[in-house]
Amino acid sequence: MRPLPIRMRVTAAMALAMAVVLAASGWFLYTRLESHLSAALHRELRVRAQDLAALVNQPGASLAHDGSGRLIEKGESYAQLLDTTGTVLDATRPLGHAPLLSAAQLSRARRGPIFAARSSVPGLNEPSRILALPVKRGVLVVGITHQDDVETLASFRDELLIAGPVALLLASLIGYFLAGLSLHPVEAMRRRAAAISADTPGERLPVPPTRDELERLGSTLNEMLGRLEDALQRERDFVADAGHELRTPLALLRTELELALRHGQSAEGLREALRASTREVDRLAQLADDLLLIARSERGSLPLRVETLEAVDLLSAVATRFQWRAEETERTLEFGAPNGLRVKGDRLRLEQALSNLVDNALRHGEGRVRLRAAQANASVELHVEDEGPGFANGFVDLAFERFSRSQRGREGSGAGLGLSIVRLIAEAHGGKAEAANAADGGAHVWLVLPS
Repeated sequence: MRPLPIRMRVTAAMALAMAVVLAASGWFLYTRLESHLSAALHRELRVRAQDLAALVNQPGASLAHDGSGRLIEKGESYAQLLDTTGTVLDATRPLGHAPLLSAAQLSRARRGPIFAARSSVPGLNEPSRILALPVKRGVLVVGITHQDDVETLASFRDELLIAGPVALLLASLIGYFLAGLSLHPVEAMRRRAAAISADTPGERLPVPPTRDELERLGSTLNEMLGRLEDALQRERDFVADAGHELRTPLALLRTELELALRHGQSAEGLREALRASTREVDRLAQLADDLLLIARSERGSLPLRVETLEAVDLLSAVATRFQWRAEETERTLEFGAPNGLRVKGDRLRLEQALSNLVDNALRHGEGRVRLRAAQANASVELHVEDEGPGFANGFVDLAFERFSRSQRGREGSGAGLGLSIVRLIAEAHGGKAEAANAADGGAHVWLVLPS
Protein backbone atom coordinates (compact mmCIF):
# COMPACT_ATOMS: atom_id res chain seq x y z
CA MET A 1 0.00 0.00 0.00
CA ARG A 2 1.39 3.35 -1.07
CA PRO A 3 1.86 5.72 1.89
CA LEU A 4 -0.03 9.01 1.88
CA PRO A 5 1.88 12.20 1.03
CA ILE A 6 3.05 14.32 3.93
CA ARG A 7 0.50 17.00 3.07
CA MET A 8 -2.36 14.51 3.36
CA ARG A 9 -0.95 13.03 6.56
CA VAL A 10 -0.59 16.47 8.14
CA THR A 11 -4.14 17.34 7.08
CA ALA A 12 -5.50 14.05 8.43
CA ALA A 13 -3.68 14.54 11.74
CA MET A 14 -5.01 18.10 11.97
CA ALA A 15 -8.55 16.92 11.15
CA LEU A 16 -8.36 14.19 13.78
CA ALA A 17 -7.09 16.63 16.39
CA MET A 18 -9.79 19.13 15.40
CA ALA A 19 -12.47 16.43 15.62
CA VAL A 20 -11.37 15.55 19.13
CA VAL A 21 -11.35 19.23 20.14
CA LEU A 22 -14.78 19.86 18.61
CA ALA A 23 -16.26 16.75 20.23
CA ALA A 24 -14.81 17.65 23.61
CA SER A 25 -15.93 21.28 23.27
CA GLY A 26 -19.44 20.24 22.18
CA TRP A 27 -19.78 17.79 25.05
CA PHE A 28 -18.56 20.42 27.52
CA LEU A 29 -20.96 23.11 26.23
CA TYR A 30 -23.87 20.67 26.16
CA THR A 31 -23.28 19.52 29.74
CA ARG A 32 -22.77 23.10 30.92
CA LEU A 33 -26.02 24.20 29.30
CA GLU A 34 -27.84 21.24 30.79
CA SER A 35 -26.39 22.09 34.20
CA HIS A 36 -27.39 25.74 33.91
CA LEU A 37 -30.94 24.86 32.86
CA SER A 38 -31.24 22.36 35.69
CA ALA A 39 -29.93 24.90 38.22
CA ALA A 40 -32.38 27.53 36.93
CA LEU A 41 -35.23 25.04 37.21
CA HIS A 42 -34.27 24.17 40.78
CA ARG A 43 -34.14 27.86 41.71
CA GLU A 44 -37.60 28.38 40.28
CA LEU A 45 -38.91 25.37 42.17
CA ARG A 46 -37.50 26.68 45.44
CA VAL A 47 -39.12 30.10 44.90
CA ARG A 48 -42.52 28.57 44.06
CA ALA A 49 -42.25 26.14 46.97
CA GLN A 50 -41.62 28.97 49.43
CA ASP A 51 -44.62 30.92 48.16
CA LEU A 52 -46.91 27.88 48.11
CA ALA A 53 -45.75 26.79 51.57
CA ALA A 54 -46.85 30.18 52.88
CA LEU A 55 -50.14 29.74 51.01
CA VAL A 56 -51.04 26.29 52.34
CA ASN A 57 -50.23 27.34 55.91
CA GLN A 58 -53.00 29.97 55.72
CA PRO A 59 -56.46 28.91 57.00
CA GLY A 60 -58.91 28.17 54.20
CA ALA A 61 -56.30 28.39 51.43
CA SER A 62 -56.60 25.89 48.60
CA LEU A 63 -54.18 24.86 45.85
CA ALA A 64 -57.03 24.05 43.51
CA HIS A 65 -58.38 27.59 43.68
CA ASP A 66 -55.24 29.69 43.05
CA GLY A 67 -57.12 32.03 40.87
CA SER A 68 -54.36 34.56 40.39
CA GLY A 69 -52.18 32.14 38.38
CA ARG A 70 -49.12 33.73 39.91
CA LEU A 71 -48.06 30.61 41.80
CA ILE A 72 -49.60 27.90 39.63
CA GLU A 73 -49.41 28.27 35.83
CA LYS A 74 -51.81 26.06 33.96
CA GLY A 75 -50.07 23.47 31.81
CA GLU A 76 -46.62 24.29 33.19
CA SER A 77 -46.68 23.94 36.98
CA TYR A 78 -48.63 22.07 39.60
CA ALA A 79 -48.69 21.39 43.37
CA GLN A 80 -49.94 18.78 45.78
CA LEU A 81 -50.26 18.62 49.58
CA LEU A 82 -49.87 15.25 51.30
CA ASP A 83 -50.25 14.29 54.92
CA THR A 84 -47.63 12.19 56.69
CA THR A 85 -49.33 8.97 55.54
CA GLY A 86 -49.34 9.93 51.87
CA THR A 87 -53.02 10.88 51.63
CA VAL A 88 -53.67 13.76 49.24
CA LEU A 89 -55.05 16.72 51.20
CA ASP A 90 -55.08 19.26 48.36
CA ALA A 91 -53.90 19.42 44.75
CA THR A 92 -54.07 21.53 41.63
CA ARG A 93 -56.28 20.43 38.78
CA PRO A 94 -56.16 17.89 37.24
CA LEU A 95 -53.83 15.90 39.54
CA GLY A 96 -56.70 14.37 41.44
CA HIS A 97 -56.07 12.14 44.45
CA ALA A 98 -53.12 10.13 43.11
CA PRO A 99 -50.05 10.92 45.27
CA LEU A 100 -46.96 12.10 43.35
CA LEU A 101 -44.50 10.62 45.85
CA SER A 102 -43.70 7.03 46.59
CA ALA A 103 -43.54 5.83 50.19
CA ALA A 104 -39.74 6.06 50.19
CA GLN A 105 -39.78 9.59 48.72
CA LEU A 106 -42.45 10.64 51.25
CA SER A 107 -40.32 9.35 54.10
CA ARG A 108 -37.30 11.32 52.88
CA ALA A 109 -39.36 14.46 52.21
CA ARG A 110 -40.63 14.50 55.81
CA ARG A 111 -36.99 14.92 56.90
CA GLY A 112 -36.01 17.58 54.39
CA PRO A 113 -36.48 18.92 50.82
CA ILE A 114 -35.85 16.46 47.97
CA PHE A 115 -35.80 16.83 44.17
CA ALA A 116 -37.16 14.15 41.85
CA ALA A 117 -37.99 13.73 38.17
CA ARG A 118 -41.22 12.48 36.67
CA SER A 119 -41.84 11.56 33.08
CA SER A 120 -45.50 12.59 33.30
CA VAL A 121 -48.30 13.48 35.72
CA PRO A 122 -52.08 13.30 35.32
CA GLY A 123 -53.13 15.97 32.85
CA LEU A 124 -49.55 16.78 31.79
CA ASN A 125 -47.84 14.39 29.39
CA GLU A 126 -44.55 16.20 29.64
CA PRO A 127 -41.43 15.47 31.72
CA SER A 128 -41.24 17.53 34.86
CA ARG A 129 -39.15 18.12 37.93
CA ILE A 130 -40.65 18.13 41.45
CA LEU A 131 -39.55 19.52 44.80
CA ALA A 132 -41.01 17.96 47.97
CA LEU A 133 -40.50 19.68 51.31
CA PRO A 134 -42.06 19.39 54.77
CA VAL A 135 -44.69 21.96 55.87
CA LYS A 136 -46.94 22.25 58.93
CA ARG A 137 -49.78 20.27 57.41
CA GLY A 138 -47.61 17.51 55.90
CA VAL A 139 -45.52 17.45 52.75
CA LEU A 140 -45.83 19.97 49.92
CA VAL A 141 -44.97 18.80 46.39
CA VAL A 142 -44.29 21.48 43.75
CA GLY A 143 -43.63 20.55 40.12
CA ILE A 144 -42.67 22.36 36.91
CA THR A 145 -42.54 20.92 33.43
CA HIS A 146 -39.19 21.28 31.64
CA GLN A 147 -40.17 20.36 28.12
CA ASP A 148 -38.78 23.71 26.98
CA ASP A 149 -35.43 22.81 28.51
CA VAL A 150 -35.50 19.43 26.80
CA GLU A 151 -36.30 21.08 23.48
CA THR A 152 -33.58 23.66 24.05
CA LEU A 153 -31.02 20.92 24.71
CA ALA A 154 -32.21 18.94 21.67
CA SER A 155 -31.98 22.02 19.46
CA PHE A 156 -28.52 22.83 20.78
CA ARG A 157 -27.41 19.23 20.17
CA ASP A 158 -28.70 19.36 16.60
CA GLU A 159 -26.85 22.62 15.99
CA LEU A 160 -23.66 21.06 17.33
CA LEU A 161 -24.11 18.03 15.06
CA ILE A 162 -24.47 20.35 12.07
CA ALA A 163 -21.92 23.01 12.96
CA GLY A 164 -19.29 20.51 14.14
CA PRO A 165 -18.79 18.70 10.80
CA VAL A 166 -18.92 22.01 8.93
CA ALA A 167 -16.25 23.46 11.20
CA LEU A 168 -14.23 20.26 10.85
CA LEU A 169 -14.45 20.45 7.04
CA LEU A 170 -13.39 24.11 7.01
CA ALA A 171 -10.53 23.41 9.42
CA SER A 172 -9.37 20.48 7.25
CA LEU A 173 -9.40 22.64 4.11
CA ILE A 174 -7.49 25.38 5.88
CA GLY A 175 -5.05 22.80 7.27
CA TYR A 176 -4.55 21.34 3.77
CA PHE A 177 -3.83 24.81 2.40
CA LEU A 178 -1.46 25.70 5.24
CA ALA A 179 0.34 22.33 4.96
CA GLY A 180 0.88 22.94 1.26
CA LEU A 181 2.10 26.45 1.98
CA SER A 182 4.50 25.16 4.63
CA LEU A 183 5.79 22.37 2.38
CA HIS A 184 6.27 24.65 -0.64
CA PRO A 185 9.95 25.31 0.25
CA VAL A 186 10.47 21.56 0.55
CA GLU A 187 8.98 21.02 -2.91
CA ALA A 188 11.21 23.79 -4.28
CA MET A 189 14.25 22.08 -2.75
CA ARG A 190 13.11 18.73 -4.19
CA ARG A 191 12.80 20.12 -7.70
CA ARG A 192 16.23 21.73 -7.48
CA ALA A 193 17.72 18.54 -6.04
CA ALA A 194 16.26 16.54 -8.95
CA ALA A 195 18.07 18.85 -11.37
CA ILE A 196 21.45 18.66 -9.62
CA SER A 197 23.93 16.15 -11.00
CA ALA A 198 27.66 15.66 -11.32
CA ASP A 199 27.53 17.77 -14.49
CA THR A 200 26.20 20.81 -12.63
CA PRO A 201 28.78 21.60 -9.96
CA GLY A 202 28.12 24.51 -7.69
CA GLU A 203 24.33 24.14 -7.76
CA ARG A 204 22.69 24.48 -4.37
CA LEU A 205 19.20 24.08 -2.95
CA PRO A 206 17.08 27.19 -2.34
CA VAL A 207 17.07 27.93 1.38
CA PRO A 208 13.99 29.77 2.71
CA PRO A 209 14.90 32.58 5.16
CA THR A 210 12.43 31.27 7.75
CA ARG A 211 14.86 30.75 10.64
CA ASP A 212 13.29 27.40 11.44
CA GLU A 213 13.80 23.70 10.77
CA LEU A 214 13.37 24.13 6.99
CA GLU A 215 16.15 26.70 6.82
CA ARG A 216 18.44 24.46 8.87
CA LEU A 217 17.54 21.48 6.68
CA GLY A 218 18.33 23.41 3.49
CA SER A 219 21.63 24.68 4.92
CA THR A 220 22.61 21.17 6.05
CA LEU A 221 21.78 19.69 2.65
CA ASN A 222 23.79 22.40 0.90
CA GLU A 223 26.74 21.66 3.16
CA MET A 224 26.35 17.99 2.30
CA LEU A 225 26.32 18.84 -1.42
CA GLY A 226 29.53 20.79 -0.92
CA ARG A 227 31.17 17.83 0.78
CA LEU A 228 29.99 15.50 -1.97
CA GLU A 229 31.35 17.83 -4.64
CA ASP A 230 34.69 17.98 -2.86
CA ALA A 231 34.76 14.19 -2.56
CA LEU A 232 33.82 13.79 -6.23
CA GLN A 233 36.49 16.26 -7.26
CA ARG A 234 39.06 14.41 -5.16
CA GLU A 235 38.05 11.14 -6.81
CA ARG A 236 38.34 12.69 -10.25
CA ASP A 237 41.73 14.14 -9.41
CA PHE A 238 42.78 10.81 -7.95
CA VAL A 239 41.76 8.92 -11.10
CA ALA A 240 43.42 11.51 -13.34
CA ASP A 241 46.65 11.49 -11.32
CA ALA A 242 46.65 7.70 -11.11
CA GLY A 243 46.18 7.46 -14.87
CA HIS A 244 49.01 9.89 -15.42
CA GLU A 245 51.31 7.96 -13.08
CA LEU A 246 50.45 4.65 -14.73
CA ARG A 247 50.98 6.01 -18.21
CA THR A 248 54.69 6.77 -17.70
CA PRO A 249 55.94 3.30 -16.63
CA LEU A 250 53.66 1.64 -19.17
CA ALA A 251 55.08 3.81 -21.95
CA LEU A 252 58.64 3.09 -20.84
CA LEU A 253 57.90 -0.63 -20.61
CA ARG A 254 56.41 -0.63 -24.10
CA THR A 255 59.40 1.28 -25.47
CA GLU A 256 61.88 -1.14 -23.91
CA LEU A 257 60.04 -4.14 -25.33
CA GLU A 258 59.76 -2.61 -28.81
CA LEU A 259 63.47 -1.75 -28.81
CA ALA A 260 64.30 -5.31 -27.73
CA LEU A 261 62.15 -6.73 -30.53
CA ARG A 262 63.58 -4.46 -33.20
CA HIS A 263 67.21 -4.05 -32.18
CA GLY A 264 67.92 -6.84 -29.73
CA GLN A 265 70.69 -8.50 -31.73
CA SER A 266 72.68 -9.78 -28.76
CA ALA A 267 71.82 -11.71 -25.62
CA GLU A 268 73.28 -8.92 -23.48
CA GLY A 269 71.08 -6.33 -25.16
CA LEU A 270 68.01 -8.47 -24.53
CA ARG A 271 68.98 -8.98 -20.90
CA GLU A 272 69.40 -5.22 -20.43
CA ALA A 273 65.98 -4.61 -21.96
CA LEU A 274 64.50 -7.22 -19.63
CA ARG A 275 66.20 -5.64 -16.64
CA ALA A 276 64.80 -2.21 -17.57
CA SER A 277 61.37 -3.75 -18.13
CA THR A 278 61.56 -5.48 -14.76
CA ARG A 279 62.25 -2.17 -13.05
CA GLU A 280 59.22 -0.62 -14.69
CA VAL A 281 57.07 -3.64 -13.74
CA ASP A 282 58.25 -3.28 -10.14
CA ARG A 283 57.35 0.37 -10.26
CA LEU A 284 53.89 -0.50 -11.63
CA ALA A 285 53.39 -3.14 -8.96
CA GLN A 286 54.40 -0.70 -6.22
CA LEU A 287 52.09 1.97 -7.62
CA ALA A 288 49.22 -0.52 -7.81
CA ASP A 289 49.81 -1.58 -4.20
CA ASP A 290 49.86 2.04 -3.09
CA LEU A 291 46.63 2.83 -4.93
CA LEU A 292 44.98 -0.27 -3.47
CA LEU A 293 46.07 0.72 0.04
CA ILE A 294 44.63 4.22 -0.40
CA ALA A 295 41.34 2.84 -1.75
CA ARG A 296 41.00 0.39 1.14
CA SER A 297 41.74 3.07 3.72
CA GLU A 298 39.05 5.35 2.25
CA ARG A 299 36.50 2.56 2.67
CA GLY A 300 37.56 2.25 6.30
CA SER A 301 38.74 -1.31 5.77
CA LEU A 302 42.51 -1.01 6.24
CA PRO A 303 43.20 -4.18 8.26
CA LEU A 304 45.65 -4.02 11.16
CA ARG A 305 47.20 -6.86 13.14
CA VAL A 306 48.06 -4.96 16.29
CA GLU A 307 50.77 -6.32 18.57
CA THR A 308 53.25 -4.94 21.06
CA LEU A 309 56.53 -4.15 19.30
CA GLU A 310 59.95 -3.21 20.57
CA ALA A 311 60.78 0.12 18.96
CA VAL A 312 64.45 -0.80 18.49
CA ASP A 313 63.51 -4.04 16.68
CA LEU A 314 61.17 -2.14 14.38
CA LEU A 315 63.80 0.43 13.45
CA SER A 316 66.48 -2.26 13.08
CA ALA A 317 64.38 -4.23 10.58
CA VAL A 318 63.84 -1.14 8.41
CA ALA A 319 67.51 -0.07 8.62
CA THR A 320 68.70 -3.54 7.64
CA ARG A 321 66.43 -3.50 4.59
CA PHE A 322 67.95 -0.26 3.26
CA GLN A 323 71.55 -0.75 4.40
CA TRP A 324 72.74 -1.89 0.97
CA ARG A 325 71.29 1.18 -0.74
CA ALA A 326 72.99 3.46 1.75
CA GLU A 327 76.30 1.70 1.17
CA GLU A 328 75.90 1.95 -2.63
CA THR A 329 75.59 5.72 -2.37
CA GLU A 330 78.18 5.98 0.39
CA ARG A 331 75.57 7.24 2.85
CA THR A 332 75.29 6.50 6.57
CA LEU A 333 72.14 4.89 7.92
CA GLU A 334 71.73 4.96 11.71
CA PHE A 335 68.99 3.94 14.11
CA GLY A 336 68.40 4.11 17.85
CA ALA A 337 65.69 3.82 20.48
CA PRO A 338 65.56 3.87 24.30
CA ASN A 339 65.68 0.47 25.94
CA GLY A 340 62.24 -0.93 26.75
CA LEU A 341 60.35 1.53 24.54
CA ARG A 342 57.37 -0.29 23.04
CA VAL A 343 54.65 0.63 20.61
CA LYS A 344 51.40 -1.14 19.73
CA GLY A 345 50.78 -1.48 16.05
CA ASP A 346 50.84 -3.57 12.91
CA ARG A 347 54.47 -4.48 12.22
CA LEU A 348 53.98 -4.79 8.46
CA ARG A 349 52.23 -1.41 8.12
CA LEU A 350 54.64 0.46 10.40
CA GLU A 351 57.61 -0.99 8.54
CA GLN A 352 55.96 0.09 5.29
CA ALA A 353 55.54 3.64 6.57
CA LEU A 354 59.13 3.87 7.84
CA SER A 355 60.39 2.31 4.61
CA ASN A 356 58.66 5.04 2.62
CA LEU A 357 60.33 7.67 4.77
CA VAL A 358 63.79 6.08 4.48
CA ASP A 359 63.34 5.62 0.74
CA ASN A 360 62.51 9.33 0.37
CA ALA A 361 65.52 10.29 2.51
CA LEU A 362 67.88 8.16 0.41
CA ARG A 363 66.36 9.29 -2.85
CA HIS A 364 65.92 13.00 -2.22
CA GLY A 365 68.13 13.79 0.74
CA GLU A 366 71.83 13.90 1.40
CA GLY A 367 74.26 12.91 4.11
CA ARG A 368 73.34 10.79 7.08
CA VAL A 369 69.90 9.20 7.45
CA ARG A 370 68.85 8.67 11.01
CA LEU A 371 65.99 6.57 12.41
CA ARG A 372 65.09 7.12 16.04
CA ALA A 373 62.23 6.56 18.46
CA ALA A 374 61.29 8.66 21.48
CA GLN A 375 58.66 8.78 24.19
CA ALA A 376 56.53 11.95 24.17
CA ASN A 377 53.95 12.09 26.97
CA ALA A 378 51.36 9.40 26.09
CA SER A 379 52.74 8.86 22.59
CA VAL A 380 55.66 7.21 20.86
CA GLU A 381 57.31 9.11 18.03
CA LEU A 382 59.17 7.41 15.17
CA HIS A 383 61.50 9.88 13.41
CA VAL A 384 63.36 9.79 10.10
CA GLU A 385 65.83 12.62 9.38
CA ASP A 386 68.32 13.40 6.63
CA GLU A 387 70.85 16.16 5.95
CA GLY A 388 69.71 17.22 2.50
CA PRO A 389 68.16 20.48 1.27
CA GLY A 390 64.86 19.69 3.00
CA PHE A 391 61.41 20.54 1.74
CA ALA A 392 60.87 23.45 -0.61
CA ASN A 393 59.28 26.58 0.76
CA GLY A 394 55.55 26.11 1.23
CA PHE A 395 55.64 22.40 0.44
CA VAL A 396 55.53 21.11 4.02
CA ASP A 397 51.78 21.79 4.25
CA LEU A 398 51.22 19.76 1.06
CA ALA A 399 53.74 17.01 1.71
CA PHE A 400 51.15 14.42 2.76
CA GLU A 401 48.73 15.11 -0.10
CA ARG A 402 48.39 12.45 -2.80
CA PHE A 403 50.56 12.82 -5.89
CA SER A 404 52.17 15.93 -4.44
CA ARG A 405 55.75 16.65 -5.39
CA SER A 406 58.10 19.41 -4.47
CA GLN A 407 58.88 21.64 -7.40
CA ARG A 408 62.49 21.95 -6.40
CA GLY A 409 64.93 20.35 -4.04
CA ARG A 410 63.17 16.94 -3.80
CA GLU A 411 62.18 16.06 -7.34
CA GLY A 412 62.40 12.46 -8.46
CA SER A 413 60.72 9.58 -10.17
CA GLY A 414 58.28 8.73 -7.39
CA ALA A 415 54.51 8.89 -7.75
CA GLY A 416 54.00 11.26 -4.86
CA LEU A 417 52.13 8.66 -2.79
CA GLY A 418 54.76 7.72 -0.22
CA LEU A 419 54.03 10.38 2.39
CA SER A 420 50.25 10.12 1.89
CA ILE A 421 50.50 6.40 2.69
CA VAL A 422 52.57 7.24 5.76
CA ARG A 423 49.77 9.49 6.98
CA LEU A 424 47.11 6.84 6.25
CA ILE A 425 49.00 4.23 8.25
CA ALA A 426 49.54 6.62 11.15
CA GLU A 427 45.86 7.59 11.24
CA ALA A 428 44.80 3.94 11.03
CA HIS A 429 46.78 3.42 14.27
CA GLY A 430 45.02 6.37 15.91
CA GLY A 431 47.98 8.70 15.46
CA LYS A 432 49.22 11.24 12.95
CA ALA A 433 52.16 12.07 10.69
CA GLU A 434 54.05 15.36 10.67
CA ALA A 435 56.86 16.91 8.63
CA ALA A 436 59.21 19.85 8.99
CA ASN A 437 62.59 21.16 7.90
CA ALA A 438 65.25 20.60 10.53
CA ALA A 439 66.84 23.69 12.03
CA ASP A 440 70.31 22.64 10.86
CA GLY A 441 69.10 21.54 7.40
CA GLY A 442 67.46 18.43 6.08
CA ALA A 443 63.98 16.96 6.03
CA HIS A 444 62.42 15.68 9.22
CA VAL A 445 59.32 13.44 9.10
CA TRP A 446 57.88 11.51 12.02
CA LEU A 447 54.90 9.40 13.10
CA VAL A 448 53.09 10.03 16.39
CA LEU A 449 51.48 6.85 17.70
CA PRO A 450 49.62 6.11 20.95
CA SER A 451 51.98 4.34 23.32
